[in-house]
Amino acid sequence: MDFQSGILQDGSPMESLEKQLICPICLEMFSKPVVILPCQHNLCRKCANDVFQAANPYWQSRGSVISGGRFRCPSCRHEVLLDRHGVYGLQRNLLVENIIDIYKQECSSRPLKKGEHPMCKEHEDERINIYCVTCEVPTCSMCKVFGAHKDCEVAPLQSVFQGQKTELNNCISMLVAGNDRIQTIISQLEDSCQSTEENSEAAKRELCARFDALAALLEEKKAELLQRISQEQADKTAFIQSLICQYKEQLEKSSRLVETAVQAAEETGGAAFLMNAKQLIKTIVEASKGGRLEKIEQGYESMDAFSVSLEHLAEAVRALDFEAAEEDEEYFDGEEEEVEENAAPERTVMASL
Repeated sequence: MDFQSGILQDGSPMESLEKQLICPICLEMFSKPVVILPCQHNLCRKCANDVFQAANPYWQSRGSVISGGRFRCPSCRHEVLLDRHGVYGLQRNLLVENIIDIYKQECSSRPLKKGEHPMCKEHEDERINIYCVTCEVPTCSMCKVFGAHKDCEVAPLQSVFQGQKTELNNCISMLVAGNDRIQTIISQLEDSCQSTEENSEAAKRELCARFDALAALLEEKKAELLQRISQEQADKTAFIQSLICQYKEQLEKSSRLVETAVQAAEETGGAAFLMNAKQLIKTIVEASKGGRLEKIEQGYESMDAFSVSLEHLAEAVRALDFEAAEEDEEYFDGEEEEVEENAAPERTVMASL
């Protein structure tokens, strides 16, 4: 973590330092112990453990022999691999912990400046110190006694601030966990696409090898069947690629929303934070409820149906076609009429002779 570059930016050095000491998970100042990830970003060990448990829900129930796991850094999305010790195997960042202690000592002796707290627009000398529950806006005591909110229900500013900030933190955690799940789905879809292509190539090789035994007679039919496999491959891979694009778009939108939420959560002033928090939380909740995208069925990438067995008589070659597996016994009867009827094209077929 580059503390010096942050401190040298415009603004108070203490404010710049405080921004460098905020955990990207809980959005509070790091709580000890602080762990440093391989990507050089820091997390509270408790927050790191929460993210790790969310990404590896079965990690604690794997029996006596516990393996490692993995999760992604919430700051840079770098994949962190852990051994059997989990987050307790990560190195503590003692430098950050010492800086936190020094910062807290400095803050405890620093007087509060007047400009650090928002003031009421109606009563310029009054600080915003209560929250109008009825109107859902922060206000001052004078507004409650004499002003527009005298008949409204009010609550302590700090209690509402803590409640909505906790709700926003929960929404951020939900989004981060959702992004990890989307990334997992994308990886699975990419693997399925690769498996579809590999299985298609394997089916092509098997088909070519069997047709080569009767090359002179089967060349025309071979080209026809290869075209059908290629079409099936193209249809499946095109569908999977479209799903990958949809999931990537959803991941990008969700990531942008996370960044917006993190920036809002970094606001330390309760009144300023509450100005936009409710709408932002509503947007996050609505985004988390939507986006139910389509998935592929199990075994969708399989191309086993496009397999042929070339143990047949030469006179049946011209009637050869992919056939459904349940029609295999009828096809073996050897009668030409029955062969022609059973050779009708099927999408999922098994050729036999």
